[in-house]
Amino acid sequence: MTEPTRIFHNPRCSKSRQTLELLTERGIEPEIIRYLETPPTEQELKDILNALDLRPRELMRTKEKEYKEQGLNSPDLSDEQLIAAMVATPKLIERPIVTANGKAALGRPPENVLSIL
Repeated sequence: MTEPTRIFHNPRCSKSRQTLELLTERGIEPEIIRYLETPPTEQELKDILNALDLRPRELMRTKEKEYKEQGLNSPDLSDEQLIAAMVATPKLIERPIVTANGKAALGRPPENVLSIL
């Protein structure tokens, strides 16, 4: 059984809306995960990071005030600590993320997701 296409989506984000539109224009009705309301678990986030081949800090929105307020710019923090921070404060997760066919892509720009479909 193939894994459904999923989008970790924030409807207030223009790139997230554009990525969702790009998918639906191609006849793909993804499972929409509003990750601010339903954040990924630590394991889901680890799986996403592995699929993206990124380190946790590379998936973080470093310009968010929560990033600085929580001292997440410290180079002493472990990957586990950064992942825990993203799970606790999902606003810190870069968006949108699309998963399909055992792969993941960051929709910045939205066309990036076409490579995994």
